[in-house]
Amino acid sequence: MKSTVYFADLRANPRDNLLKKISRLLDAAGLQERIKERDLVALKLHFGETGNTAFIRPVYLREIAKNVKVRGAFPFLTDTNTLYAGTRSDASAHLATAIQNGFAYSVINAPVIIADGLKGKNDVVVRTDNKHFAEVYIASDIVHADSLIGIAHFKGHEFTGFAGTLKNLGMGCASRRGKMVQHSTVSPRIKRKKCRGCGDCLEHCSQKAISIDNDKARIDPDKCIGCGECIIICPNRAIQIRWNQESPIFQEGMVEYAGGALKNKNGRAFFLNFVMQVSPACDCYGYNDAPIVGDIGMLASSDPVAVDQASLDLVNGQEGVKVSSLPQGYTSGDDKFRAIYPKVDGTIQLDYAEEIGLGSRDYDLKRV
Repeated sequence: MKSTVYFADLRANPRDNLLKKISRLLDAAGLQERIKERDLVALKLHFGETGNTAFIRPVYLREIAKNVKVRGAFPFLTDTNTLYAGTRSDASAHLATAIQNGFAYSVINAPVIIADGLKGKNDVVVRTDNKHFAEVYIASDIVHADSLIGIAHFKGHEFTGFAGTLKNLGMGCASRRGKMVQHSTVSPRIKRKKCRGCGDCLEHCSQKAISIDNDKARIDPDKCIGCGECIIICPNRAIQIRWNQESPIFQEGMVEYAGGALKNKNGRAFFLNFVMQVSPACDCYGYNDAPIVGDIGMLASSDPVAVDQASLDLVNGQEGVKVSSLPQGYTSGDDKFRAIYPKVDGTIQLDYAEEIGLGSRDYDLKRV
């Protein structure tokens, strides 16, 4: 059965700006049917790492929060702490980063709550009985919220090919131990020919799992938790994932966590993808590279699979930006994310999400 995805482009004029378009998009897609008066509504987003500027603009979140309040509900902005040692690895630093990036109460008119507590330990065990996980660990305040609005910046990702709503739910709603078990299959390897023994990875390893042996980095598999920060931080690209085995398993586990985040939100969840500044990698980086396609628009749906599929199709339908990191695949119809990550098939997450009943890859796109 086809799902409906609603789409608003970015054309504007003096009488019709983008904030008005967001409100129309929310109305057309049926937000009013997903929240009730006096609901505590989690607006799940990514606040962006310090130094990154590709995250969703705070003024857009203010418009979404306003629409929730109009319906008599109470919105709060939320995310969970990171596994890696960045500027969002505990609630204190995470709140400071969110405010510095513009997600202050004075801007949004809604509070920020870090959903898994001070050190990422506040979670609820949710029974799922899926292929990889019988139970998952979801941040407490995500579970306890009455309704959930997933608000994702659609972009590339080195583990999953692309990241949108499913990634925002699966990894983004997991507590720290939930993130750890998802990453447990992501075992980095060091290409010794590329390693310069600079030690950057040592400084950023939260588990002290890396050492220098004969001027080359070495990873202790017993200490490694698979967070992947060393892969991100290495200036020589000497630390890599064993993509052929681990990316498919990682994507499926992430999707099972997405299902866990939605377990008690039947009829009470709503999803938005902002397909703007489509950067080649995650907003967890302390920077963002040039967009690989031009800005496209905003999509909304009650189906998390369909909204990601539609976003992917719209990106691949664009001409690629040649002054970006896109090495090939510039023609409309080419798979842009596969061009950047040729060993990662991002459609695995869509197939598996459909298989376990999270939604449909088949959709109708309705312009607002």
